[in-house]
Amino acid sequence: MPTLHGVSVSPYVRKVMVALAEKGVAYDQNPITPFTTPPGYRKMSPLGRIPCWEDGDFTLPDSSCIIGMLERSHPEPSLCPSDPKELGRALWFEEYADTWVFRESIQPVFFERVVKKLIGQETDQAAVDEALGETIPKTFKYLEGQIGDREWLVGDRFGLADLATASPFVNFVHAGEKVDAGTFPKLAAYVERVHARPSFQACIAKDREFLGGGK
Repeated sequence: MPTLHGVSVSPYVRKVMVALAEKGVAYDQNPITPFTTPPGYRKMSPLGRIPCWEDGDFTLPDSSCIIGMLERSHPEPSLCPSDPKELGRALWFEEYADTWVFRESIQPVFFERVVKKLIGQETDQAAVDEALGETIPKTFKYLEGQIGDREWLVGDRFGLADLATASPFVNFVHAGEKVDAGTFPKLAAYVERVHARPSFQACIAKDREFLGGGK
């Protein structure tokens, strides 16, 4: 059986776990963090990051690459639109979510409040305040406008854009925050809608177990 290396609390590992759940693919999981990778891990994942997929002698790092492979190896249900323009938009939202929504916006809050606590370091409150007061509102405003009156970000059903975009918001909740429904009502409802899916609920439960029952 294939193995997914990485712990679900990572938004990138969570992306893949949600995709696997939506497609009904069975797998084993090796719940490692970037701080606890075993010797030789960089042979599979040269950057030392999670997730990494291992299937026999085949290995593949990076969440976007793994999901792209799964779309070909397990095409039903498809997570990617067939229309070229909609596919382009889905890929854009995945890129935006991976780089800006999490890495530049939510990660500073999550790292300072959650990761530093786990590794016994003090929180840099200035970094948290900057993210919450400056970067995050701009990011959320953009997403609020993109969602508009849509149920899903691209097309008429749940897909790649949604699982990628909503995944970092789980980390936002773990850090003790949530989308302000008064300021960003469409984004708040959208995140709640996506996180209510069984595929996300299973990941969130694993996260809470890993984090010791915290938010």
